[in-house]
Amino acid sequence: MTTPPAQGLRRPSHRRGRTAAATAVLSSFALLAACAGPPGTGTGGVGAGVKLSASTPPARGGIDSFTWAVYAEPPTLDYTAAFDYPQNTILSNVCESLMRWTPGLTTEPGLARKASNPDPTTWVYDLRAGVRFHDGKVMTADDVVYSLGRQRDPNNAAAWAQTFQNVSSIRKTGPLQVTVKLKKPDSQFPQYMATAAGVVASEAGVRAAGKDYGTSGGLACTGPFKLGTWSKGQSIELDRFDGYWGTKAKAKKAVFKILTDPSARTNAMLSGEIDGGYLIPTESYGRLRDSGVGTLYFGEGLSTVNIDITNMHGPLGDLRVRKALSLALDRSGFVRAGLGGAGTVTTSPTTRAVWAGASEQTRKDAFGALPPADQDIEKAKALIKEAGATGKALTVATSPIGQDVSLLATAIQAAGTRIGLKINLRTIAPNAFTALFTDPKAREGIDMFPLTYYDSVTDPLDLLQNFKTGAYMNFADYSDKAYDALVDQATGVYEPDQRMRIEVELQKRVAEQLPWIPVAEWPTAVFLNKRITGAPTTISYMYHPWAAGIGAADAGAAK
Repeated sequence: MTTPPAQGLRRPSHRRGRTAAATAVLSSFALLAACAGPPGTGTGGVGAGVKLSASTPPARGGIDSFTWAVYAEPPTLDYTAAFDYPQNTILSNVCESLMRWTPGLTTEPGLARKASNPDPTTWVYDLRAGVRFHDGKVMTADDVVYSLGRQRDPNNAAAWAQTFQNVSSIRKTGPLQVTVKLKKPDSQFPQYMATAAGVVASEAGVRAAGKDYGTSGGLACTGPFKLGTWSKGQSIELDRFDGYWGTKAKAKKAVFKILTDPSARTNAMLSGEIDGGYLIPTESYGRLRDSGVGTLYFGEGLSTVNIDITNMHGPLGDLRVRKALSLALDRSGFVRAGLGGAGTVTTSPTTRAVWAGASEQTRKDAFGALPPADQDIEKAKALIKEAGATGKALTVATSPIGQDVSLLATAIQAAGTRIGLKINLRTIAPNAFTALFTDPKAREGIDMFPLTYYDSVTDPLDLLQNFKTGAYMNFADYSDKAYDALVDQATGVYEPDQRMRIEVELQKRVAEQLPWIPVAEWPTAVFLNKRITGAPTTISYMYHPWAAGIGAADAGAAK
């Protein structure tokens, strides 16, 4: 959650109860997020001209350093507050978790060499031996217990606290073994151990830093890079950690330059001042793609662009009005203009890629009964008339964060106007737009706003649980007891396809009731100039040490 140019706040849904901040929600329209489903696979196919790449070419040699653009400066690099793009983009290369998200968006062992589940309420993590922290200490089970405990400590207001809501205890059960006991089966908890929720840092290092941990000095983590010079407001440097337990990073240094203006970021990439970056402003896709100075790649993401309903006490409390807006929306036009043609129109609350663990039949059922994405103005007008909402006024928040936000707000206004509603746009500053995700008062007087949501794990429940009664991201206070019961049921099922069969029912209910109005899936974008290569194209960079793979594109230029 932040305020970026075409990016923004993010919400790690699961963690949400935890902290407002935490949300990784990436507010994207504010957030820019990267959507997940291959363009062209959904209704409309407007993204059919965009090819998804599984990866960028591997590096052909090492380099002294590379520069990377980030749209905002992290307020802290404390792993407990790693809820948004800037923090996680950097921190994923410094601090590691018990499990690891892969570029293929699967989970594999991380600092834990093995995770076992001897019974439905027990998870045992056997740790790697000889892993050294950046402060020189060797990782033990005590460090794990301490690190996970910081996430649960109410005094920390940790962004990931909700991930631990079903945890009853975290204990050392051997020099290199930690056992987590749950109050009830929780299929989401082990998945989140591959995110910032599962980060392990040196207890001695964190305690020594005290209140300054995350804002100065070292982070006492285990990753392929360690925190170097932090020039406030300008850049954050990471230095290669040669004591790393895994494969050594190809670059000796990674420099993250803070460029808050989207045009400035694009120009820096075109000039060679910046070697690459994620979260590319959609309005810059064409310039970067055709520049000849590098390559713009698109990869699998887990992001959807939506219209977030924040007020169901007025006209939007009538399902017919929400359905009418969905029918009147020009999704294809928005994808072309607002997402630079890189996206897929959809009426699904979740992306196709997030169902990877399901059987073919389950995936078919999840998407087979969705409402059409095509416009139907006459049907929409009839619904508005039937609901007695003709002439009713609604307010949509917009912000000069990026054209993805502003153009969706405009598309909402155009759709509402065509079917007899009066849609007012309220333009607010980027920081105020971010506050929509964390401050109920900021949402007062606003009925809808553009929202891009990315999943932090490859499971539809990450998003679908947001519509449970009282969920952090449930800004409109949508409530359905039957839906709540299904969320609880799905949470308790570990077998993927069995769980996703329940999630199919959740998806159908959301698509029918429209607590959010889905608009499009959005792929991850990454730009690399001709000097470097090796970055993953998927949204895995949020929790995977992606910078370690970046090196020279030309073996002759390697240093």
